Amino acid sequence: MNEDVFNASLRGFLKKVGITSQREIEKAVRDAIEAGKLKGNEKLPAKMVLTIGGVSLSHEISDEIELG
Repeated sequence: MNEDVFNASLRGFLKKVGITSQREIEKAVRDAIEAGKLKGNEKLPAKMVLTIGGVSLSHEISDEIELG
């Protein structure tokens, strides 16, 4: 395994996950507030599941996202 290639590829993947996830969460929350489904002061339960094929990895992270 080439550690440099692996590290660069992994960092690229994580950057893409972070940026797109933040964008999608922000859009969903803003849309829900505009539709009256949220007031804007809630704590929302959040869960991210990471799966990687070929190594049987499944990792779950749960937390809350506080709106205000």
